[in-house]
Amino acid sequence: MHRRNFLKTGSLAGLTISTLVAASCNQPSAENKADDTVASENSKDDIFELSEITITDLQQKMQSKQFTSRLITELYLKRIDQIDKKGIMLNAVIELNKDALNMADAMDREREKGKVRGALHGIPVLIKDNINTGDNMHTTAGSLALADNFAKQDAFIVHKLREAGAVILGKTNLSEWANFRSTHSTSAWSSRGGQTKNPYILDRNPSGSSAGTGTAVAANLCVIGIGTETNGSIVSPASVNGLVGIKPTVGLWSRSGIIPISKTQDTAGPMTRTVKDAAILLGALTGIDTLDLATLGSKGKVEADYTKFLDVNGLQGKRLGVEKSALNDNPAVVALLQDAIKTLKSKGAEVVEIELNKELKTINNNEFTVLLYEFKDGLNQYFVNANSKIKTLTDVIAFNKQNEAKAMPFFKQETLELAQAKGDLNSKEYLDAVKQTNAGTRKVIDDMLAKYKLDAIIGTTNGPAVCIDLVNGDYDNGFGFSGPAAMAGYPHITVPMGLAHGLPVGLSFFSTAYKEGEIIKLGYAYEQASKKRVTPLFKPDLFA
Repeated sequence: MHRRNFLKTGSLAGLTISTLVAASCNQPSAENKADDTVASENSKDDIFELSEITITDLQQKMQSKQFTSRLITELYLKRIDQIDKKGIMLNAVIELNKDALNMADAMDREREKGKVRGALHGIPVLIKDNINTGDNMHTTAGSLALADNFAKQDAFIVHKLREAGAVILGKTNLSEWANFRSTHSTSAWSSRGGQTKNPYILDRNPSGSSAGTGTAVAANLCVIGIGTETNGSIVSPASVNGLVGIKPTVGLWSRSGIIPISKTQDTAGPMTRTVKDAAILLGALTGIDTLDLATLGSKGKVEADYTKFLDVNGLQGKRLGVEKSALNDNPAVVALLQDAIKTLKSKGAEVVEIELNKELKTINNNEFTVLLYEFKDGLNQYFVNANSKIKTLTDVIAFNKQNEAKAMPFFKQETLELAQAKGDLNSKEYLDAVKQTNAGTRKVIDDMLAKYKLDAIIGTTNGPAVCIDLVNGDYDNGFGFSGPAAMAGYPHITVPMGLAHGLPVGLSFFSTAYKEGEIIKLGYAYEQASKKRVTPLFKPDLFA
């Protein structure tokens, strides 16, 4: 959940104060000087054998017997130990899988016998800690309240991962409860996992709520990762960590076995360093799941292999609508967007200005209401089958109050309490609000695509990473474009667009339902023409 979209429910005056405080939080201080030497040494010469490696590279190396899955897994585990748990301590991985090497060995044995399950065979992956794994790892959404929760079985997408031969390295930290606990929260912090850092500039926030996955993939702690999104939680951390992120159409990937916020907006999705890797992972985890009725809508609309859309000439003849308000933002970010538009045009695309956000202004006000109702309902349903002492949202709230010093040391749980105060999903307030946000947003987007004869809508994904500020919480980082596709349940891809003051910014492409192939084609053509992915340098602060 990208909490910035709901800051208006809090104090606008507080937002201004937070912004002023944050403006000086990058100044070098005595507290961070002790870490400068370690960080600068990492940034000078970050030599790692698997740096920026892709799925295709690894498959070729395993096929030629240069690498085994076990060796690859061992190298990533060593990397995690060196810079995530020690050294600069990125703190992206909340828990390692004790069975990871056994999984790798099993895939190596199969390969030796001539069996290769597919592109993910033997490939290490990290997944967000709100996704059930029926193994030795917890599933907690970052909350101490669920520290006893060992899932009884895999989430549907985890089952698909195992079926594809992937090696599950472990789970990543996240903004607690997917950033749906407080209007004053700090993204990438959880009571169970602590604070995750941005690998580009370490005192910056990797954004929420799939922050740990974003940092892990960007810092080469794994080949590929999985995040989840309600509004911005895949595309935002992908953007600020220089990654490709795909938020699929709601229903393309099953949500069963994932701790929920919203049945109308939630989805898991790929977070990778290249569009091709995202396309490979996207296709591998699709499928009809009887435990998630939304997947029934994907029947006949899913591609088994999205790599067929990887076309370097994919922008030729395409018509794209750029959100006009994105051109009136932070000058450094606007410069990146204008440069991206030039690249798009040079590859044969026509770009016209549109005002989608203006059309959605009224509808946006209903989203928070929808999420409060659906969070309460969905979480209580999740707890029915959870292997935890916590059985209701009421129990979560009570636990946090009883353990306030550990569970709520920086910000409280007013969002949980607002959700608890709501009724059921038959409430008129909910039914009116969800009709506006979901169906209403779809109509606005579809009408705009038709009116301007557009293949997709584009804009800056969001601004550069903000400072980590546990005292004041998150603050506004400028234009953000996750809301329209999120509320509509439509597919959205972000691709690296360049650096602003050393911090990554992404370019968004989104369209109507089940058009993943089309936006992958656009994103890939832009990626190949621009080549804006930059490896992080682990700078201690903006001034290093």
